[in-house]
Amino acid sequence: MEFLGIDLDIKNSPELDPGYIPLHKFNSAFLAGAHKSLGVAVERAGGEIAVKNTFIRGTDEFSAADRYYAGRLVKSMLWLYGGWKVYISGDRGIYEAIRADYAPGGAREFDADFMSGVYERPFEVVYCDELPAEHSRPQAIGRHLEGCRIGFDAGGSDRKVSAVVAGERVFSEEVVWFPKTTEDPDYHFEGIVSALRSAAAHMPRVDAIGVSSAGIYIDNRTMVASLFLKVPRDKFEEKVKDIYIRAAREIGDVPLTVANDGDVTALAGAMSLGENNILGIAMGTSEAVGYVDANGNITGWLNELAFMPVDASPSAMADEWSGDIGCGVKYFSQDAVIKLAPAAGIELDADASPAEKLKAVQALMESGSEAAAAVYRSIGVYLAHALALYDGYYGFRYVLLLGRVMSGRGGDIVLEKCKEVLADEYPQLASRIVPTLPDEKFRRVGQSAAAASLPEIG
Repeated sequence: MEFLGIDLDIKNSPELDPGYIPLHKFNSAFLAGAHKSLGVAVERAGGEIAVKNTFIRGTDEFSAADRYYAGRLVKSMLWLYGGWKVYISGDRGIYEAIRADYAPGGAREFDADFMSGVYERPFEVVYCDELPAEHSRPQAIGRHLEGCRIGFDAGGSDRKVSAVVAGERVFSEEVVWFPKTTEDPDYHFEGIVSALRSAAAHMPRVDAIGVSSAGIYIDNRTMVASLFLKVPRDKFEEKVKDIYIRAAREIGDVPLTVANDGDVTALAGAMSLGENNILGIAMGTSEAVGYVDANGNITGWLNELAFMPVDASPSAMADEWSGDIGCGVKYFSQDAVIKLAPAAGIELDADASPAEKLKAVQALMESGSEAAAAVYRSIGVYLAHALALYDGYYGFRYVLLLGRVMSGRGGDIVLEKCKEVLADEYPQLASRIVPTLPDEKFRRVGQSAAAASLPEIG
């Protein structure tokens, strides 16, 4: 296969998506013939900076490949690390192309506006002769087990809550809800409070509340979150930014900690396996990712891999929010199942919700459907190639796979196929990393129990 003049060696392709081009394969083949230095750095909150020193081809023949490689690299770094400022060194042509992409009206205008909103700073792309130095501040998170705790996990299709006493889960509940399609923030607030009260009713008291929620949170306040996608901006400022703070007050004046669901996924993995250096991937309404480093800390990175590109195919599906193509949300969430189902000959009810469509495919899988199995095998191929890409940034040892997509026999097939492709396509990586599934109960409610460990008491 050839893409932008670069020959690619791809041994394993998804059977239901033969046009898929693993971005990692393109990057590796591109870099094999690249010799001109290029530096990229992104700056996030508190002066923390992530740096990548790399190369481009630097010739007219490969100018399109150079721009593509650099463009995908910058986008990947922004959504993985987070950042309001991009530094480019080594090639002014690449700098000009990146600056144009992230300018108003540019191809990456959404990304620039998003990052500007998160960090409350104007987005910038600058050229420099020398990149700033790498700087980060990893932090410890969770693992507090004493007392009577509530853990709440706000998913896009269902909300989960656990009551945890002295580290033991005494109650768990899952309730279907529709936060991403509802404009009224009171709907979200009442759903959160209802869940907290359900858990509180199963304990003698409430000492602390931990929340795992998709989105970006600073001091327990909601900065950006797809759960509230339909809420008007004025209502977001009035009722969503402090929604978890207000909901917790309905239960009592107790410690509250709100964390991104990806970080809580990784924390859940670290707690369940008794290990560190874990990448947690929750495949549900979206792709939620978190990382616990070798010292058991979180990195402070954004980890929004749902919007990090994984597919270089020009015909890859666009996501509805950013408008970009080939990003993780369409490969590692219920969207992936829904996308692949028609190619497997599975007809889904057009009027059904995404969660209902996923359940329909899961029911077919449990009945032994070969068509459904093909959907999950294809996701397993996607996952193997993406783990090779992600490893270049994280260097993880364990990968914990959670979320509704990974429930039941379908999740087992995803894992089996992923390991098979890793062994065939990336044997060195396969010998070093351990992709794993928790038990079935933990897959569905593990994040809410881990969330309960987030706050410190007294």
